[in-house]
Amino acid sequence: MQRSTLKAWFLVHKWTSLVCTLFLLLLCVTGLPLVFWEEISHLTGAEAEVAPAPPGMQAANVDDLVTKALAQYPGDVPLFFGWDDHSPSVYVNTGARPDTPPPEMHTAVMHQYTGEVLPVAQFNEGVMYFLYRLHTDVFVGLPGMLFLGAMALLFAVAIVSGLVLYGPFMRKLSFGTLRTGRSRRLAWLDLHNVLGIVTLGWAFVVGITGAINTLAQPLEQAWQSEQLGEFARRYEGRPRPERLASLDAAIATARAAEPGMTPAFVSFPGTGYSGDHHYGVFMHGDTPLTERLYRPVLIDAETGELTARPQLPGYMTTLLLSQPLHFGDYGGLPLKFLWALLDLLTIAVLVSGLYLWFKRGSTDTRIAEIERSGLPENGLAHARNAGAAS
Repeated sequence: MQRSTLKAWFLVHKWTSLVCTLFLLLLCVTGLPLVFWEEISHLTGAEAEVAPAPPGMQAANVDDLVTKALAQYPGDVPLFFGWDDHSPSVYVNTGARPDTPPPEMHTAVMHQYTGEVLPVAQFNEGVMYFLYRLHTDVFVGLPGMLFLGAMALLFAVAIVSGLVLYGPFMRKLSFGTLRTGRSRRLAWLDLHNVLGIVTLGWAFVVGITGAINTLAQPLEQAWQSEQLGEFARRYEGRPRPERLASLDAAIATARAAEPGMTPAFVSFPGTGYSGDHHYGVFMHGDTPLTERLYRPVLIDAETGELTARPQLPGYMTTLLLSQPLHFGDYGGLPLKFLWALLDLLTIAVLVSGLYLWFKRGSTDTRIAEIERSGLPENGLAHARNAGAAS
């Protein structure tokens, strides 16, 4: 690789890494407990144990469950109704108005068969929710999401530029070499090299899926405008219905329309997911992949009749698949432990990169030393100073 090309890639890697490192550390540290959100909720009692369904007992009427949830929060309106795929429990989100944002919602969790209201903490309260907001939008909403998405993209550029530089910088050393007997900085550099290349593929995937996830709100709004807008125009000028048809019957209609799928959640009119005049019954499959891919069934909320079964566009499918891939929650506890280990190794890469930056020398000196002596330097490091090694 020519000196000018080497220096260009070096500078790209250095500055993209430096700009995003502190924010990536924030994301890695907050993301670690989020991988185990469900398990932590069980251990802390934030998520109640749900008794198995009594043998032969039919599930409770959904309309009765919604009524019971509304009784918990007088004055609220129903927003979402959903099922837990791993226990016989359901949840109802309510709010003061149909467009209530998630931080202001109330949640009632009930046994799907007995109708018992379960003593669980609100999803938008507590330490885990604090970490979730810090991880996703640093408490400033969409601008925070987009900013963190930009940092994730810079991280991806840093990874690619580091991979380009890795070959020339490591050509004279065996993979995994740690030179501990020469200088502290050189030992840190070798450790940074090894951990960086080991976690490279995972870090790139998590960085890209994280960037995609930050676009969730704009993508959902685009889908609502593109597809739901078509159905909303049919009801233009008509007020939102005050008396709603049976939700239980609407769900039965959706099940009949998609017999190979089961309902995941239902959106009520006005929430943005199904327009102002429809229930949106979002169906999904029962495999680790298909349970993430929703098929909306729109039911007229006034008449209970099936209106449409719109296909999700490709960008929404990409979003839905990137979410579980980002947190590693589609393969059970073993995959979560793997995600956690890789997260810790990535934290080590970032910390070692900062150390190398503070112990840096000039760029020209470092590149000249690499070219002259053939000593390996890692493109994944934030600072290179082979000349400092003695």
